[in-house]
Amino acid sequence: MVVLSQPALDHFSLIKTCTGPAPDAASAVSDIEIPEVDLAAAARGGRDDEVRRLVRACEELGFFKVVNHGVGTEMMGRVEAEAERFFKLPQSEKDTAGPPNPLGYGSKRIGPNGDIGWIEYLLLHTSPDVTSLNSLAAFRVAPNGHTFRTAVEEYVKAVKGLACEVLELMAEGLNIEPRDSLSAMLRDNKSDSLFRLNHYPPSPPELQLQLQPFLGGRSQLLGFGEHTDPQIISVLRSNDTAGLQVCLRDGTTWVSVPPDRSSFFINVGDSLQVFTNGRFRSVKHRVFADPTRSRVSMIYFGGPPLSQKIASMEGLMEEGEESLYKEFTWCEYKKSAYKSRLGEYRLGLFEKAVAGR
Repeated sequence: MVVLSQPALDHFSLIKTCTGPAPDAASAVSDIEIPEVDLAAAARGGRDDEVRRLVRACEELGFFKVVNHGVGTEMMGRVEAEAERFFKLPQSEKDTAGPPNPLGYGSKRIGPNGDIGWIEYLLLHTSPDVTSLNSLAAFRVAPNGHTFRTAVEEYVKAVKGLACEVLELMAEGLNIEPRDSLSAMLRDNKSDSLFRLNHYPPSPPELQLQLQPFLGGRSQLLGFGEHTDPQIISVLRSNDTAGLQVCLRDGTTWVSVPPDRSSFFINVGDSLQVFTNGRFRSVKHRVFADPTRSRVSMIYFGGPPLSQKIASMEGLMEEGEESLYKEFTWCEYKKSAYKSRLGEYRLGLFEKAVAGR
C-alpha cells in the first residue's frame, strides 16, 4: 500500500467538497478526428485549404493541431528535460519558489478559489520586465538554472512566433484588415502573455484505491479541472502521455486528445471569442492523471496588453448585427477571471442581453 503524506490527504478532502457533477474520464469519446493544420502547406500552394481548415476548426471546436510548424524538436526537448529535472527536486526545494502569486511554483491548489488538481506547475511571465521573486527562485533552485532559463526564453520566443503566424492565418480567413490586428497584441512590448509548465505525477491503481473515498465517483484522478483559457490563444505541447480532453459544442461530450510530442495544439481563448463576436468559441478542456506515467505539458498563453480593449471587431460584424459582449479591457477581464472558479462561465458577466438571441 502507498502511504500518503498529510498534504495529499488534505488535497483530496478538498476535492470531495467541490460543487457540481464529478467528471468521469469514462464519459469521454474518441471517435472524432482532431482537426489538423499544416503550416508548411500553408506557406506553399495549399494556403487557402489550410486557412479554411483552420477557420472551420475554430468555429466548430475551438481547438486544432498544428503540424510542420518549424519549431525545432531539440528546442522542445530541452525545455521538457529541464522541467523534468526541476519537478524531480525534493518538495522542500521546490516550495521555495512558491506559493504562486500567481507567478512561481504551485502544487495541488490551482488559483486562490478552492480549485484542486493532481498537479504541480511553474507559471512564468514572458516579458523580462515582469517577474517575481518566485519566478527567479525557480531558476535558482533548478539543477541547471541558467540552462533552464535560457531554454525557456528560446522556446517562448519560437512559440510566440508560431502563435502570431496562426493568428494571422485566422485574420486572413476572417478577412480582417490589417492582417496583424490580432498578432500585434502578442508582439506588443506590454503583452501580458504567460508560460506555464505543468507536471501531472502518475496515479497508480494502489493510490487510486486508497483515495477512492475522496474521488466522488470518478474513475481517475483529475489533474486539471474543466475550464476555458481567458487569453486570446493558447499553444500547447506535451510529452507522449495522454490525459488531455476537450469538450464538444454540446457541452457534455468529451473527446480524448491523442498525445503528439512533435506537434502543437491550439486553443481558442475567451478573448478571441469576443473579438470574433462568438464566431470562434473558446474550448472547454480538462486533464486526467495517467495511472503509470507522468505527463509534462508546456503552454504559451498569448495575451494582450492590460490596457487593450476587448470588443467585437467591427470588420466581422454584418450589417445590423449587434455585439454579443460589452466592451472591457484585458485587465478587467483578467481580474474577473482570477476571482472565479475554473469551471465557471467567465464571459457570462460580460454578455449583453441581445434581443432574439
